[in-house]
Amino acid sequence: MIKNLFLLLFTASILIGCSIKEDEVSTGLPEINVDSLPNHMTPEILWMLGRVSDLQVSPDGTKILYGITYYDIDKNTGNRDLFLLDIDGEIPLRLTETPHSEFNAIWRPDGEKIGYLAPNDSGIVQLWEMNPDGSNKTLMSDFTSDINGFIYSPKQTKILYVSDVKLDQTPTDIHTDLPKANVRIIDDLMYRHWNTWHNYSYSHIFYTDYKEKGIEEGRDIMKDERFDAPMKPYGGMEQITWSPDESKIAYTCKKSSGKEYAISTNSDIYIYDIKKRSTINLTQDGFDGYDHNPLYAPDGKKIVWKSMETPGFEADKERIMMHDFEKNKTIELTEGFDQSSDHFAWNADGTALYFISGIHATKQIYKVDPVTKKIDAITKGHHDYTELVPVNDSLLIGAKMAHDLPIEIFAVDAAGIEQQLTYTNKKILDHLVLARSEERWIETTDGKQMLTWVIYPPNFDSTKQYPALLYCQGGPQSAVSHFFSYRWNFQIMAANDYIIIAPNRRGLPTFGQAWNDQISGDYGGQNMKDLLTAIDVMAKEPFIDANRLGAIGASYGGFSTFWLAGNHENRFKAFISHCGIYNFESMYGATEEYFFVNHDYEGAYWEKPVPKSYSFSPHKYVSNWNTPILIITGANDFRIPYTQSLEAFNAAQLNNVPSRLLF
Repeated sequence: MIKNLFLLLFTASILIGCSIKEDEVSTGLPEINVDSLPNHMTPEILWMLGRVSDLQVSPDGTKILYGITYYDIDKNTGNRDLFLLDIDGEIPLRLTETPHSEFNAIWRPDGEKIGYLAPNDSGIVQLWEMNPDGSNKTLMSDFTSDINGFIYSPKQTKILYVSDVKLDQTPTDIHTDLPKANVRIIDDLMYRHWNTWHNYSYSHIFYTDYKEKGIEEGRDIMKDERFDAPMKPYGGMEQITWSPDESKIAYTCKKSSGKEYAISTNSDIYIYDIKKRSTINLTQDGFDGYDHNPLYAPDGKKIVWKSMETPGFEADKERIMMHDFEKNKTIELTEGFDQSSDHFAWNADGTALYFISGIHATKQIYKVDPVTKKIDAITKGHHDYTELVPVNDSLLIGAKMAHDLPIEIFAVDAAGIEQQLTYTNKKILDHLVLARSEERWIETTDGKQMLTWVIYPPNFDSTKQYPALLYCQGGPQSAVSHFFSYRWNFQIMAANDYIIIAPNRRGLPTFGQAWNDQISGDYGGQNMKDLLTAIDVMAKEPFIDANRLGAIGASYGGFSTFWLAGNHENRFKAFISHCGIYNFESMYGATEEYFFVNHDYEGAYWEKPVPKSYSFSPHKYVSNWNTPILIITGANDFRIPYTQSLEAFNAAQLNNVPSRLLF
C-alpha cells in the first residue's frame, strides 16, 4: 500500500478548499485570491494560514482524522473544524462546519463513529458523535458543566471524561451578606498559575458506562481531592489512559498544594482500579521530579511514562520509564540516550515503542525495543515532528513543520522516507517567496561548536548588505528548532529584509543534557558569550551591515535583550524585549512557580550568601543603557509579571533612553 500511496501523493498538490468540485461537499474554507496578496509573508497572511492539529488514524488504518483552525481578523475569533482524509487519497472531506470549534476528536474503538467535543445549544461543551462521513451528528451528553476531554475505553463499554469540580468557597460564598464584593482572600501560594487566577475548581476524571443512545454523569475517581488531572497549565488527555482490559485508569497528578506545590515538580503516575475503587501511586518511591503521560502496552502487562529525575528542575531530560507489572520492576528504556523523549506510541504487538526526540535543533521520530533497549532513528532532516501514529510496522503517520512550512501531515515508511499527505496552505505558500534557512556551526569562546540558524530574506542578494537581528530564544531551556511559530515567525522577520541569526546558545536542549543544564545559575555567563559570538561572527559576512544590528527576544529572550542592553559594548542599534526578566529580586518575589527560580537562580535573594545569579540582573546594568528599546508585555504572564517590563521602561525613560512600551 505504501508504494501506491507515495505514487498517488507524489504529484498531489491540491489545497484543501480548492480541490472539491462545486457539486461535491463544500469545504467552506476561506476563499483566498492570492493575486491580491503581497508575495512575502506579512502578519495578515500569517493569520490566513490553516493550523493543522490532533491527527487520529482510524482503527482499520485507512483514514486520518484531524482538525484545522482558521482565524478571522475582522471578527477577532478562531474556529476549528474537523476533516477526514483517506490514507491513500488526495482530497480531504470536511466533517464539521459550524460557528464554534470542534476538538478532542477521536475514533470510537470499532471505527463506526467519531466522538468529539463541541458546545450544545446552551454553550456548554459536551460529547458528540457522528458517522465517519460527518453525517448523523448526535449529542451524547447533557451535563451542566463543560466536558474538557474524553477517552473511549478499549472495548467500548465505558468512557472517561474530564470536568471541573468546584470544591473551594469564594469570598461571596463565605460572606453571603456581601454579594457584590470583588475580592480574593488568599492564605497560601499558587493562587494564580501561568496566565490564570485560581477559579476555586479542580479538574477531575470521571468514568461512566458507554451507551450509543447517550451517556450519564459518571463517577469521580478523585472525589473531594483538591488536585488537578490533567495537570495545569498545559496538561491534556495524553496524561490519562485506559488499561487494555478496561479495569484501570492511569493518570498524572501533582497531589500537593500551596507552598509545597509552588516549590516542587513532583508529579506522579496514579492507577485507579475500577472494581476496587482504589488508587495506588506507581511512582511514589524514587521519582521526585516530573512523571507524566502514562501509556499501557497493548497486552496491559507493562506501562511507560516520561520522567524527569531531578526534583524542582522543569527542563531536566525526559526519560522513558517502563514498569513491568508481572515482575514488579521499573527500568529506564532510554538509559544512555542523551536526548529527551516525548509523544509515545506502541506498535500493535508491543514489540516497539515509537517516540519523538530532539537532536541538533530538529525533532525526529525514533523507536526503541522494550527488551533490548536498542534505539533507532526513523527520520532525519531539517524539520520538527510534532505528532506520530503508527499504522503498521511499515507505515507511520506524523505531523511536522519547518521554518518554511506550517504543520502538515506526512506518511513515513520504515526506512524514514516521507511523503506529504495534506496541503492545507499550498496555494498561499506557492504564491509567496519564502525565506530560506541555513545551518551554521560556530565556535564558542570555550571552544565548543554551536548550531546557529541563519535565515535569509526572500530574494536574498549576496552582493547587497542587510541589517541583521540576533534572535534570543526564551525558555530558557527551549531549542531554536525548525518550528513554524505564530508568535515569533522567522518568515515575517526575514520578509522585512533582515537577516536573522538564531543561535542555539548554552542552555538549549537537543545538544545533550550538559549543554542544556549549563545555563542554570549562569544567566549572564556563557550563554551570553554564545549570543555575542554568534552576532560577531556573522557580522563579518560581507552581506551583513555591521552598523545595523538589533537583538530581539521574549521571556528569557526578553531577559537576554535587557542584559545585552547594558553589556553589548555598542554592537547593537536597537532592542526588542517581550515579557523579559528585568529585576531578579522583584521577579523572585512576584512569580508563581517557585521551583523554577529556586533551581535556575539557585535560591532566594535573601539567602546568605546571596546566589551568584542575582549579580546578572539586568537592572544592575541600566546605567549603561544607551540604545533605543521597544518593550512589550502582557497583563497575564504570571511567571514573569508585567511589572518587570514596567520597571525596565520606567528606568529607560528616567535615563533618557529612547524607548516605547507596548502593554
